[in-house]
Amino acid sequence: MQELYDWKEKSTRKPLIIRGARQVGKTWLVLAFGADRYDSVAHVVFLDNEDMKRAFEGSLDAERLLTIIGASTGTNPRDGRTLVFLDEIQECPRAITALKMFCEQRPDVPVVAAGSLLGVALSRERGKDVAGTSWPVGKVDHLDLHPLSFDEFVREVGNPALADALTQGDADLISVFSERLTDLLRAYYYVGGMPEAVSRYSETGDFAAARAVQRALIADYEHDFSKHVGSAAEVERIRQTWRSVPVQLARENDLRRFSYASVREGGRGRDYRDAIAWLVDAGLVTKVPRVTKPGIPLKGYADETYFKLYLLDVGLLGATTGLEPRVLVEGDRLFTEYKGVYAEQFVCQQLVASSLEPYYWSADGKQKKGEVDFLIEVAGRPVPIEVKADENVAGGSLAAFVRDYRLERAVRFSLRGLKEQDWLVNVPLYAANAFPGILDEQLKSPDDLKLGE
Repeated sequence: MQELYDWKEKSTRKPLIIRGARQVGKTWLVLAFGADRYDSVAHVVFLDNEDMKRAFEGSLDAERLLTIIGASTGTNPRDGRTLVFLDEIQECPRAITALKMFCEQRPDVPVVAAGSLLGVALSRERGKDVAGTSWPVGKVDHLDLHPLSFDEFVREVGNPALADALTQGDADLISVFSERLTDLLRAYYYVGGMPEAVSRYSETGDFAAARAVQRALIADYEHDFSKHVGSAAEVERIRQTWRSVPVQLARENDLRRFSYASVREGGRGRDYRDAIAWLVDAGLVTKVPRVTKPGIPLKGYADETYFKLYLLDVGLLGATTGLEPRVLVEGDRLFTEYKGVYAEQFVCQQLVASSLEPYYWSADGKQKKGEVDFLIEVAGRPVPIEVKADENVAGGSLAAFVRDYRLERAVRFSLRGLKEQDWLVNVPLYAANAFPGILDEQLKSPDDLKLGE
């Protein structure tokens, strides 16, 4: 929500496009923001609204459109106290083009548009073939919305004080409530961060109710494949790739990179590159490229030949792999028997929610061996990350990597407490949201960092 507050106060504010996968809470967020900071919301929903779509087929003059929007919603969008909200904008490519006109002709009018990454990507491509449509390059602001992070989940299920401790990086409180936070982490692994699943669990305390929501979402996503992709062959390739992601994450080998041959026997990159791009644009998967060395910027050392794919949400990962609720009451089995699959998915999800771009490193196998789960940039420096599912932190790949590349700091996520140890900072998995700020301060002034022992 804070990002929306900041956008409202920007002197250079442009129309805002909120992107995100279907059902991550875009509509709820904008309406809540509008109710909090404006007198009214002019809410236009383009889905199944043929009259409004036809209205945008005419002139895109901002004054004309504001008149139509005001008449349709019973509001005065020119009064400065009304938020114009163009919902499901992917259903009307001309409305996307109109954002340029709002930017140029009526920058004083607050305009927010929401659509899935899928829809926005499709609209961009569709605009090449439809007269009078174009992408408003340089005329819009962007905000990416993700599933609820762990601290947001903790807040939603009735623990605001613990959520504040996580958000603020309060090491003392995090340490005191480690057992409670571990229990909540188990729940988050199962429920995930999709708003409806979280809401259902929060209201009922029933994991099965959350799982029913997740299964419905997965069915909806797979329905979208056929709804928005013209070729039956391409639909099948997208479906095969989507269903392959959880299987490949769980695969045990030294290099858990994405394998085209694991999607379908004999599969090759040229067969599935478009399918992967489609899923990335839809916000359904996160692509984590391999880097050849920890140079800055990391993007400059990316080797796109190799990459990993993660799902958008750890709860959906559990739903696709058949994780059963009974695992949650069997102590640490969730953390010890699943080979770090959920922990790694969880960390990736929290990094993305913190606006960090994750990479990974693996040796070429000729002279060196090993893998570093993630690499990120913090304070202009590369930071390697190792993910351990429990308190067992044995393994030498991270230490060797730091030594070989003469790095200052590394991070290990595990169920051990928050602690600095020479070049290594151990961060509890449940404090993943707080860690970027902690690490940023450490890199600025390592001698002054205060961590709980």
